[in-house]
Amino acid sequence: MTNDTHDSDETTDPTGTAETDANWSVPETEVLSRAHDLLDSDRRGVLATIIAVEGSAYRRPGAKMVIPEDGEGVGHITAGCLEEEVQRLASEVLAAGEPRVERYDLMPEADDDVWGLGVGCNGVIEVLLEPLDETYRPAVEAVSAGRDVGVLTVVDGDGEGARAYYDPETDAFDLHGGFDADLAERVREAAATLTAQGRADSVEVDGITVFVDGLAAPATLVVVGTGHDVGPIAELGAQADFRVTVVGFRGAAAKADRFPAASEVVSTSPARMTEAFDFDAETYVVVATHNFVDDRLAVESLLADTPVPYVGLMGPRERFEEMLDAFAEEGTTFTDAQLDRLYTPVGLDLGGGSPYQIALSIVAEALAVKNDRQPQHLKAREGTIHDRVELSTDGGR
Repeated sequence: MTNDTHDSDETTDPTGTAETDANWSVPETEVLSRAHDLLDSDRRGVLATIIAVEGSAYRRPGAKMVIPEDGEGVGHITAGCLEEEVQRLASEVLAAGEPRVERYDLMPEADDDVWGLGVGCNGVIEVLLEPLDETYRPAVEAVSAGRDVGVLTVVDGDGEGARAYYDPETDAFDLHGGFDADLAERVREAAATLTAQGRADSVEVDGITVFVDGLAAPATLVVVGTGHDVGPIAELGAQADFRVTVVGFRGAAAKADRFPAASEVVSTSPARMTEAFDFDAETYVVVATHNFVDDRLAVESLLADTPVPYVGLMGPRERFEEMLDAFAEEGTTFTDAQLDRLYTPVGLDLGGGSPYQIALSIVAEALAVKNDRQPQHLKAREGTIHDRVELSTDGGR
């Protein structure tokens, strides 16, 4: 596996104009889906993945880009600094038939007006470019099936190019290409931690560098309702890498073609909602039927019968107070822990009032709860923007 270093001024077109906005901005799950499609076809391609970052960068380790042999790349690894360069190198990787690691120094130079403008990077990143072949199929099939998986690749040292897959359900490894069993044991804890968090990082064990890429199945965003405001929520939710399901209580309105961004559209009734869909601890729900009775039944069912960590209820605070009065009259009460999962009025205070501004505030709130973050301005956050993960390589011994 070759390892080349580039200064920032060796890259071409820092604006990334060769790539369409649509291909650049797709969610990570879509990038892996495109990789799956490429494997199922007779076309060749290259997978580019950030494996290490020094300093600041627009994307973190694990960010991916798929480059078909006969088309534009899909996904992005920077803010446009390297995508065209990576696409150019992809043809060289395919011709050689071997993976390679490229190291890019994106630190702005005093005499470099273009890079000094700040294109989203202020550090050094390492990118693994590899021919996309059958050795990567277990990863894309796991993600397609909604399963978490850890992808371990030796990127430097003995066994370079060997790969292993970590299954968090069984805590077991599937070793390929001569991946050493003892090495897998040494990085077991790191693999378990990163896979559970959907994070990625490189770890070193006795001079061997292993890139551990935790691919967590996307969380689910369920939007209960079929009104005009549901479409923007579904669209932005999908772009934020949620798997979106729309649940409607009126069959005529719960049609897939009305919500193209949703992976699934379910028609049911409030009483049977939890039977029609599996609301688990990785499901985030927005209730927006705009029908007082339907909303009340949905909220009661979600808080009492499911472990979902987030129930966002559309409507003013006074409306929920009326709902609580109706619950009390029926003898229905909720614990503080249950009410802590309810967010109403739904959304963050962004000050917007248009449909997409409202949808953005809702999806942002769900994302903050999912990532266990207290929303704030980044300038008020101390330390790094992205949390660092402390990893062990002693195999838990």
